[in-house]
Amino acid sequence: MNRRDWMKRTTAAGLSLIANRWQRSMAEAASVNDHFIRLADIPLNKATSLGASFADFHIMQTDSESLFAREQMVQGVVAESTFGCSVRVLVDGAWGFAASDDRSEESLVQLAESAVAIARAQGGWRRRPVEIEILPAFNGRWEQPIEVDPFAVALEEKIGRLLAINQAATGSGATFCSSHLSQVRERKWLANTFGSHIEQSRVRIFPGASVTVTDPRKNEFATRASFSPPRGAGYEYFRDLDCIGDARLAVEQAREKMVAPSVVAGKLDLVIAPSNLWLTIHETVGHPTELDRAMGFEANYAGTSFCTPDKLDTLRYGSEHVTIGADRTALNGLSTIAYDDDGVETAGREFAIIDRGVFRNFQMALGQAAWIGRTSSNGCAYADSFEAFPIQRMPNISLKPGPDPSVTVQDLIAGVEDGIYIEGNNSWSIDQQRYNFQFTGQVFHKIHHGKLVGMYRDVAYQGNSVDFWNACDGLGGEKTYELGGAFNCGKGQPGQAAPVSHGAVPARFRQINVLNTSDEAGNKTVASNGNCNGGKLGQWG
Repeated sequence: MNRRDWMKRTTAAGLSLIANRWQRSMAEAASVNDHFIRLADIPLNKATSLGASFADFHIMQTDSESLFAREQMVQGVVAESTFGCSVRVLVDGAWGFAASDDRSEESLVQLAESAVAIARAQGGWRRRPVEIEILPAFNGRWEQPIEVDPFAVALEEKIGRLLAINQAATGSGATFCSSHLSQVRERKWLANTFGSHIEQSRVRIFPGASVTVTDPRKNEFATRASFSPPRGAGYEYFRDLDCIGDARLAVEQAREKMVAPSVVAGKLDLVIAPSNLWLTIHETVGHPTELDRAMGFEANYAGTSFCTPDKLDTLRYGSEHVTIGADRTALNGLSTIAYDDDGVETAGREFAIIDRGVFRNFQMALGQAAWIGRTSSNGCAYADSFEAFPIQRMPNISLKPGPDPSVTVQDLIAGVEDGIYIEGNNSWSIDQQRYNFQFTGQVFHKIHHGKLVGMYRDVAYQGNSVDFWNACDGLGGEKTYELGGAFNCGKGQPGQAAPVSHGAVPARFRQINVLNTSDEAGNKTVASNGNCNGGKLGQWG
């Protein structure tokens, strides 16, 4: 429906229902705060009385809202809440787990009994006993600092902002424009038999848009999605973004891309912006260095990993320029939290995965360190709902800036004779060992004699994880650092979705294999790597 009809029909009834939902969520959370320690004692005491050597109790509340608009139409408003609890136990070296949305005292006893029974049933076929480290007891509350609670912002305000983005795009010549805004609030309570009682709350938000321009005479079109990443932040993030300016730039770049020459496949130097490189970090470093995947205990979502434990401290994963670190403490990070879902304190647990090119660390959750002769988790456990078992998930994983803070993306481009500067992420693929990959992007600027001179289209870059990172010979300085990330990274069976941020600086890579995606798809293209006149539409040499 159009904006006027939507406002007329929705404002009174629909907005009231959604606002009441979030008010109920706050009241339920306050009730848990008042009684959590007493509630936690019930399943924990029952589990230990039945023989559990360890037990923890989780309550999780998740509120989510997603808004969708296209041109001046509101396509959908989705508001959801979940609230429930779980008990996890370790009995004779085997895990047991049970969950329910019933938080009555009787149900909590039954959950503990069920979890213990499941653990005992596994004793006959487990490969090896689970060994967990003893964790310190923590008692505290952590709340992510935000300026504006997005769930307290009127729906009319958020919808109006999305429709304004679409109007700016179509007013600049886009044929179509769609926009969206998603927001999630997680509240978690954790208690365990080590003595911890922890309450945490965090918010994340993801605005985005995509424009399409068409040429009916040639039956062609081009798209460009926004570069704005999701963030661990409040509504102020969306409020302060220049979404209108980005929508207009997206139209301009989509029009230029539509008439740009198709790239000639071959080896070229690449300068990759953080808006594209974050996804490459995610797929070629983040997932391969999950210890459960490297050990073969996790194979969902693109298999196991080439990066096996025998490669620790020996594999030259990248050039000496490459240091990629992991943390749960980054400002506005999607994985930022004070304690992971095992109850491990995250401050001080920052670690390098790749240090000056050498592979140094895996991501680990409770009970995994012993697999490789190490002593403790590095705070990488997460469950995406109250009914999900906490598994090893990525913290924020980021490429560190180069040592010279003055280096800009223009400096990196100036060092390229013939190549491409890539912005924005798009489709990707990777093999079952997280080794051979292919990535595309949103915008591909031609570099010639150290300058940007127009665009290419139909570009993808290809390689393997080790050769690619070893080809890195230049990084932007600290001022060029940007935080990208994924709102819903998939892993596990049953599948779970986790938020994760990846910071990066612009990086230069030498002689990377570039594909022509149109040729690969079997379409005939007119390819040219010739010079152009600085990017003016429709004028190419």
